[in-house]
Amino acid sequence: MPTVHLFSYGTLRQPEVQIAVFGREVVGRDDVLEGFAVGTLVITDPEVIALSGKSEHRVLRRTGDANDTIEGTIFDISEAELAAADAYEVDDYARVSTRSRGGVETFVYVLATDV
Repeated sequence: MPTVHLFSYGTLRQPEVQIAVFGREVVGRDDVLEGFAVGTLVITDPEVIALSGKSEHRVLRRTGDANDTIEGTIFDISEAELAAADAYEVDDYARVSTRSRGGVETFVYVLATDV
């Protein structure tokens, strides 16, 4: 099964969200993204709020400044699980590809208006 990498800095790190989205808990490894700043996004989707337990979620904005960093977790998941993560994320997020400080080519969800 081919795997892809997904960098998570928010609710996809919560075990209950992982089980609901991926059907399993996902073990990952710590890494950092450079050139991104974190903000807050108000979620209005009742299913996402119920699953995550919160209406305010973190969101990344690309700054291009290497001094702006965000710590998170890189998960090795299947293409099907990536599609499930896409379905979980609301339309305010867009998936982009980037490279982590650790050298991993990974996907990450950022503010859609920044793409």
